[in-house]
Amino acid sequence: MITDIDKKHLKRCIELAQEALDKGDQPFGSVLVSADGEILFEDHNHVSNGDHTQHPEFNIARWAGQNMTEQERKVATVYTSGEHCPMCAAAHGAVKLGRIVYASSSKQLTKWHKEFGVQTDSRVISRPIEDVIQNTPVDGPVNDLAEEVKALQQKYHAKYGKV
Repeated sequence: MITDIDKKHLKRCIELAQEALDKGDQPFGSVLVSADGEILFEDHNHVSNGDHTQHPEFNIARWAGQNMTEQERKVATVYTSGEHCPMCAAAHGAVKLGRIVYASSSKQLTKWHKEFGVQTDSRVISRPIEDVIQNTPVDGPVNDLAEEVKALQQKYHAKYGKV
């Protein structure tokens, strides 16, 4: 169930995605929130330099593994503008982070790419988070916020015409 607090954090993720877009990067943003509601880490995509492992969810998992206890990670929540890719889902599971909440799904992103006429050269197969990791609560998409993410994706592809 998506709460007003969840939506607040997802809106921050969308702001971070906008920051990424403003810097010429793919518009994705993510936030790590502790069990008591404190924002611990936030990031956006940094893949325009050619290193396509620089996803915010992956960077959150790395940071959490280095800075939080296993118990703290287990009860933390990762909010993200777009559903984790398989690489990021695996990193999330490897460090045993808690709940994931996303505004838009990978299925929606694939559909949008088709609508925009985008040809992806990614060799990674899109999969729902639950197909990659287990025993992790996952909530999303949030359709009204997904429309905002779609608009950012459309702006990115109109300007840069690439994935």
